Amino acid sequence: MTNFKELGLGQELLDAIDLLGFETPTTIQERAIPAILNSERDLIALAQTGTGKTGAFGIPTIQNVDEDSKDVQVLVLSPTRELAIQIAKDLKAFAKRRKGVKTVAVYGGANISSQIRALDNGCQVVIGTPGRMLDLIKRRKLDVRNVKTLVLDEADEMLNMGFQDELDAILADTPKEKQTLLFSATMPKPIAKMAKKYMNNPDEIEVGERNSGAKNVEHHYYMVHAKDRFQALKRIVDMNPDVYGIIFCRTRRETSEIATKLNKDGYDVDLLNGDLSQAQRDDVMNRFRTKELQLLVATDVAARGLDVDSLTHVINYNLPDDLEVYIHRSGRTGRAGKEGVSISIVHTREGRRIKDLERMSGKNFIKKEVPSGEEICAIRMMDLIDTVKETKVNEEQISKFLPEAMEKLADMEREELIKHFLSVEFNQFLDYYKDANDLNAKSRDQGRRNDNRKGGRNNHSDNNFDRYFINIGRRDKLNPVRLMGLLNEQLNGSKPDFGKIDIQNNFSFFEVEQGFGQSLINDVSGASFEGRTVSVEAAQGSSKGRSGGGGGGKRRGGGKRKGNRSRKYN
Repeated sequence: MTNFKELGLGQELLDAIDLLGFETPTTIQERAIPAILNSERDLIALAQTGTGKTGAFGIPTIQNVDEDSKDVQVLVLSPTRELAIQIAKDLKAFAKRRKGVKTVAVYGGANISSQIRALDNGCQVVIGTPGRMLDLIKRRKLDVRNVKTLVLDEADEMLNMGFQDELDAILADTPKEKQTLLFSATMPKPIAKMAKKYMNNPDEIEVGERNSGAKNVEHHYYMVHAKDRFQALKRIVDMNPDVYGIIFCRTRRETSEIATKLNKDGYDVDLLNGDLSQAQRDDVMNRFRTKELQLLVATDVAARGLDVDSLTHVINYNLPDDLEVYIHRSGRTGRAGKEGVSISIVHTREGRRIKDLERMSGKNFIKKEVPSGEEICAIRMMDLIDTVKETKVNEEQISKFLPEAMEKLADMEREELIKHFLSVEFNQFLDYYKDANDLNAKSRDQGRRNDNRKGGRNNHSDNNFDRYFINIGRRDKLNPVRLMGLLNEQLNGSKPDFGKIDIQNNFSFFEVEQGFGQSLINDVSGASFEGRTVSVEAAQGSSKGRSGGGGGGKRRGGGKRKGNRSRKYN
């Protein structure tokens, strides 16, 4: 097994790495560090989240810095403030033994004056988000004319978040002769185009298969009806007493709804979305890292750059529209050699999407049954008993209270005492789950097979869906995914399941499950899409016999807590 010394690192870097407690390099570090140290060639490195990418580019770039020069020599671009802060922290740790090397982080949402002062004081390494970095360049406060190394971290996410123009402007100001290091989890066409435009005959390193899931993650899914999604989420959390993870939602509105409901029911949870200020975000993340919070409810964009290695679970409240995003989500657990679980709550019409994910990730997705109330109560009760047995007793402190307690309980038999003890903790919990319904749903294909066995007709679509007209179409750059995203973003409350979608040039038709008609008309009508005011109304006539558009077929829309005394079950 390779050690860091064999990679060609100097003693100053080896000492810093030793202080951090790193013993052996990860695969991406083992391959990237010598490539960066021993060559001036550009490099494309493809590796999943949590594989040690920051060390892979940070360690060699810190070693290559000329500490006698006060020019900015290294630029590191990242998609989010959180990731920029984390990278800056790591690079500062790598440079701990190199006294003349200074790092500065620049990002939006913070006082630009203090960042300008830090730059004025001199530094060789600048880490930041594209928007703030470009702003400082335009103000002539950040001089990038002598940059020797440019790092694009999470390059695919920077493009997904719309930073193409900022990247173009920043890269145009840097010297033509420099080493460009592009680190990414995926290699979509825009990234390949960027590499061709800004990189010169780059070397390429790929760790693991493209779009493959993390090795230490199990993938589970629970199939329920849309109306039962939140109840299924609560049961999944309740059956995992030690859960410490992130619940991913599609929209900011949905994160707020889910976090509010869970808080009301007594769970240690908060939300993370784009509506938070930097101060609010920092407060949430500090409480989450110290495990004061058990769960975060987050959007994909807000969660970019989170660096928490000990997550036990990632829960997909909805599958993302872009299945590649699932790979990013699931990679946030099972890190640093630990095992993790990625859970998805899916609807009956998403069986095909699970199959697509299996093919994309090369992983087997295990179908799980949503547990019954009785099963959950048994799990939680045994967890409480284990906690009681493992609790360390302070004999000196407790001894003074024992005589009075023993006298008070003297008339109770052992079995009666245990019953009372468990009832104190579990009466509300047991009452809540006493008559709990079975939330498990059959897949569409399974339901169809069962109908055929009974000689029945498969008429689920026409009987369960209503058809609607919307006044936007292909000329407005509408497609089925954008239509579902628009409706889910605007709708208050729960999200519908979608049936057939028919995209025309100037307008479109779509089906949603029954019961959402008034909400669609009230919430979506009046919204803006590509500069047009949206109007939704019920379609005239029946949807029977009409073929679906956009590819056809059905489409889918859409701290540690021991005991439950403070949790409410309404």
